[in-house]
Formats: sequence, structure tokens, C-alpha cells
Amino acid sequence: MVPAIRKHFNETFTAEKYRAFLEDLNSRYPGAIEFRVAETPVFVDKGFKEKILSACESIVDLITQFNFNTLSSHAIPENVRVPNESAHPQFIAFDFGVCENENGELEPQLIEMQGFPTLFAYQIWHDEVTRRHFEIPEHYSTYLNGLNAASYQQLLKEILLGELDPENVILLEVLPHQQKTRIDFYFTTAYTGIPVVCLTELIQEGRELFYKKDNRKIKVKRIYNRIIFDDLQQQSAEIQEKGKLLLEELDVEWIPHPNWFYRISKYTLPFISHPYVPETRFLNEIETLPADLENYVLKPVFSFAGQGVVIDLTKADIEKVTDPQNWILQRKVKYADVIQTPDIPAKVEIRIFYFWKDGEARPIPTNNLARLSKGKMIGVRYNQDKQWVGGSLVYFER
Repeated sequence: MVPAIRKHFNETFTAEKYRAFLEDLNSRYPGAIEFRVAETPVFVDKGFKEKILSACESIVDLITQFNFNTLSSHAIPENVRVPNESAHPQFIAFDFGVCENENGELEPQLIEMQGFPTLFAYQIWHDEVTRRHFEIPEHYSTYLNGLNAASYQQLLKEILLGELDPENVILLEVLPHQQKTRIDFYFTTAYTGIPVVCLTELIQEGRELFYKKDNRKIKVKRIYNRIIFDDLQQQSAEIQEKGKLLLEELDVEWIPHPNWFYRISKYTLPFISHPYVPETRFLNEIETLPADLENYVLKPVFSFAGQGVVIDLTKADIEKVTDPQNWILQRKVKYADVIQTPDIPAKVEIRIFYFWKDGEARPIPTNNLARLSKGKMIGVRYNQDKQWVGGSLVYFER
């Protein structure tokens, strides 16, 4: 997106460089990166960075206002409401498409957000390896808010551990070693010392939880939660039954609490008014449908990974909906073919990480990831057999 840097990167790129980069990237945990890693990072100038952050800060204003919990009270399905909710989420992720407006200008547009973790630890490694194999300008950084690799890693560690011993904090997931994001779990352990524990390994004794390590029973005092309840509900009956313990009153802290996954989500979009947030309304609150439905997308509130989204929308699609209160109608955005590649240009989506340390009034932007696509939608399943697509990171002009 910065023409001079893009031109130089593409001219100096070789297949041999990319192979060496991938070999290095996979060296710490061979076979753990299942998703495709793109050939290139994304370069973003100060002006575009400020546009993205202005939208993020506007949403943070909403999340921190006195009545946000009331606004989002219906966001959490009753069957997955977890007791002892925290005062705020420790982590938020904002997803922006790099889009083209009516005047042909580039601008960010919010696609989705989540009060939930993402590849926070792996991206430290991704940046380190990228810089070893490609020329990254010194005044460009993947980190935000003045952070660097060391201070970002320290902040992540402080939020996850607090004053606790690492063995009393667990990264909790369903069948973690089968997850496509497991590379992040392993780097979380490497950088913070906390173990990765499967839901099936938890031992419940009243309100207390334990796990076993080296034949020792260790108390769980804090859970770094990576379980998405939608995913849990797709598991075997045995695992679903085990998962019911998470809905009980437990003597544990959550980082972040599972309820925030729903409070800060697609459900929140209709409450936001900002030039870089597409017009979004709950389907049940629309009295007259727009005449140009082709310019809108229909999204289920309670789904993840793009499941259930209707892009080529017709009135018939809307008439099929039986629970309109659980769907949103969102103004369609036009992704820009913005990353020049050896064949056709790629589209890009940028995810901004926000961290919220206890005791602070607001969360702060810290880091990012990017996804490049040449398919109809962003995501691995829509980009099979393509090159210069997949997971990446953004280098922002300082």
C-alpha cells in the first residue's frame, strides 16, 4: 500500500527467500502452522494507520461508556452465560477491510470485532522471522502505541499472569493440539510459561479446578480462555457434557471472561456510528428493507469464522430467516485490490490487537495481524491453490 516499498519488495522477492522464510518460521514447532502464510507483509503509512485507530478508539468509547453492559445485555445467549463476569475484557480484536470508497479512495472499514484473544504470541515470532528474511524499513513496525517486541511480550505476560505462578494459569482450549491456531498456544507457553490444557483434562472438586502435571495435581487459579462456545457445541456429546462445568460458579479468574466474546461482537455493530464502520442494523428493527439489497450482506449474530454469511443477498434469503433478532443487515463494503503481486492483486484484512490491563481506564492498541485474499471472501477456505495469500502482518509507519 506504500508504492515505493511495495515496488522494492516485489522486485527483490524470490521463491528461494520465501522457502527459507517458511523453513525458519516452522523451525520452532514443525508442523504446527497449518494455515497458509503469505509471501509478503503489508506496509501501511501513518495516515491510513490513524484512520484505523480513529475507528478503534470510537468503538472503545462505546465499550467504556457507563451503559455498555445494558446495551449488550441481550448479546449473551442464556445457554452459554458464564457467572462472575469481569469488569472489562483484557483483549479485543478489531477486523478492518482495506476498502475503496465511492471516490475510489482507500479507507478502512470495520468488518467484525471480538472480545477474545487471537494470535498474540505467534505474531512476535512472525515479525522476528520476517525481519530476518526480508528488508523491512527501520521506521516501520508491526507494534503500536510505542511498543516493541520486548515491551509487548512483557505486557502480554503481565496481563496473563498478574501476580500468579505460571503453573496456576492455564491456556484452556478444546483439543488444543488439533486446533489450527495451536502455533499460538505453543508460543504463549514459550513466552509466558503458562501450560496448554485441554478441557477434557480439567478435574473439578466443588468450585475448584485442577489439572495434572508430572503426577501432581495443580490448582487452576486463572484461565486464559481460548474456547469458543460455538465450537464446543460442535464437539462430541462427552466433550459437551464436560464443558457444562464452565457454566458453574467456579473459584477461577477468566482472561478474558467468556461473556465478552458475545458483548463485543457483531452484536455491537448496530450501536456504532463512524465513517469507517459500515451501516449495520438488527434485522428485526428494519421496517422497510432497502431497495438495493445487493449492496448489503446478511450475517448471523451468533456464528464465527464467517459461517452463515449471505453475500449475494435477495429478499428470499431474508424471508427464510425465522429469528430476525439474531441477524444483522450490514452495508456491503468494496474490498480494494490493493496488494500488487506477480499475477493478480490481493485484498487485505487487518486485525488490530487491543490489550486492557487491570487498573487502566481504557485498552490500548498493541499489535496486529493481516490476511491476504484473492477469493470472494477473506479466509483459507476461499483461497485454495492461490499464491500471495494467507496469514501475514502489517508494518505501520511510525
